[in-house]
Amino acid sequence: MATERSVAAFKKEVRDWAAAVGVQPSRIDVRPMTRKWASCSPKTGRLSFSLDLMDAPRPLRETVIVHELLHLRLPNHGKLFRRLLSAYLKLVR
Repeated sequence: MATERSVAAFKKEVRDWAAAVGVQPSRIDVRPMTRKWASCSPKTGRLSFSLDLMDAPRPLRETVIVHELLHLRLPNHGKLFRRLLSAYLKLVR
């Protein structure tokens, strides 16, 4: 179960990744989500992450975080998006 401390630590992880990716989300929310791990609103810069993601294994958590952050740069899942996602994740694996 998420605590204020774990939510704060998760948001710090998102901000650290945002710096690495070179983007700056306007808002980071962590909330119950039943259908997906996260969502991004590129026009507003707002990111929302599922509370369940905080308890997920690190590789999954990082993949979802970087995926959503990249949407602040690229709105689709094209070849460049997939290559950037792979390249950023290789930095930590």
